[in-house]
Amino acid sequence: MGTAVGWLPHSVRGFMAGTLKKRHGIAVVSEKIGAERIYRIHDAELAA
Repeated sequence: MGTAVGWLPHSVRGFMAGTLKKRHGIAVVSEKIGAERIYRIHDAELAA
């Protein structure tokens, strides 16, 4: 997402934590794969 919109990594994390998680209640999952950190929107309906 950051490269697509030209944002720095801390801006992307802030958007996810502040807007998606706190304001909209959307679960965001973070995984570290090798040297990369991957963020996904967690869909509780699909996980059930």
